[in-house]
Amino acid sequence: MSNQAVWLYEVLGQRGLIVGSSGNVSERVADGMMITPSGGSPDERVTLVHTGMDGSVLSGDGTPSSEWALHAAVYRVCPDARFVVHTHADACTALACLALPLPAFHYMVLQFGGNDVRCAPYVTFGTKELADLAAVAIEGRSACLLANHGMIVCAATAQAALTRAVLLETLCRQYLLARSAGEPRLLSAREMADARERFKTYGPRGAASSL
Repeated sequence: MSNQAVWLYEVLGQRGLIVGSSGNVSERVADGMMITPSGGSPDERVTLVHTGMDGSVLSGDGTPSSEWALHAAVYRVCPDARFVVHTHADACTALACLALPLPAFHYMVLQFGGNDVRCAPYVTFGTKELADLAAVAIEGRSACLLANHGMIVCAATAQAALTRAVLLETLCRQYLLARSAGEPRLLSAREMADARERFKTYGPRGAASSL
């Protein structure tokens, strides 16, 4: 099971979404999670740390990521999630530094479960306060931004988590490009609802289910 999380971590590094130690990945297991170690880097082979949802190390002698509480909070409010990704990817972080959500500027925003991607308020990294605010922002969704910090996505598979992380970074970059040229036109609630209906019959199983 941990091989999938290591693969995800390494590919996020190869895609430039995690640079050095500025990001972490976890996989839910029966008694807690397997999470990347504190100070780890996707450029080096890492050994995941087996922890409980309270951060206690259940096996091995590694130190879990300082954001273990953030991952645990996401698992608490996203019961279908098996993988959690947290990165400081450029476009996501740039938008988060404006303390803004990603709005309905494009119908693909729907792929994260709502008409926007919420942004949690800023608090110090690695704290219970951050975990609690992130849980509110991501509940009922599969992604959120963290003000002046970065982003989180969750998914049932490693591949879906990678797809969502790449999509969120792409959409944030496109939104920032649009803002640099003018005021983006936002889709109405009706337009987003129509797109949501269209997704139900898009592709072999419907695009919404593919992510």
